[in-house]
Amino acid sequence: MTAKKILMVLTSHDKLGDTGEKTGFWVEEFAAPYYAFKDAGIEVTLASPLGGQPPIDPKSELEDFQTPATARFDADVEVKELIGNTLVLSQLNADDFDAVFFPGGHGPLWDLTENNDAIELIERFLSSNKPVATVCHATAALLNVKDADGEYAIKGKAVSGFTNTEEDAVQLTDIVPFLLEDELIKRGGDYQKVEDWHAFAVQDGLLISGQNPASSELVAQKLVNLLGM
Repeated sequence: MTAKKILMVLTSHDKLGDTGEKTGFWVEEFAAPYYAFKDAGIEVTLASPLGGQPPIDPKSELEDFQTPATARFDADVEVKELIGNTLVLSQLNADDFDAVFFPGGHGPLWDLTENNDAIELIERFLSSNKPVATVCHATAALLNVKDADGEYAIKGKAVSGFTNTEEDAVQLTDIVPFLLEDELIKRGGDYQKVEDWHAFAVQDGLLISGQNPASSELVAQKLVNLLGM
């Protein structure tokens, strides 16, 4: 059997609004899915809008947010080299992969929501009957994706992502460009969630999405299952 191939798309955005603080991708939301895919024998390709080293959200490296997956990442020289040399998103073709996965962190709110390369890539995956998975803030990458009829792809679909109350808890409600929960609902998504900070992932057809960092492994497992691994 030919190995399945997953494209993981990371944010290139590193500024947390105009706070002067840094953001980027959340380590756990990359590490847990990455190892779930690798351990299932799936080939993983890493990309970002600008290519090269995507920014890491410094908060995600704090002790409180460490997990077995982040510890494995910290000790993994090979993956550090891969992540330092992500491919440029615009140069990639959905036809070369079996699925795409978007890790979160606050960065995607700024650079993946309206990124034409990301939107066209997701639309191509969906029109080719290939799964698209997101976790936490990265579900923002689905907001402007449309189907063949020109409707929002998430309309009527079960979706999840970082909740308004979780955003409030991290005191970034007034900093982020929009509240993800609100925008998913505005576009007709059947927005679903559980208690703040609890693991939750939902699948509706080809779309798989998770609520928060704790949900990243659940999303990855649903994607692995969907690929028949």
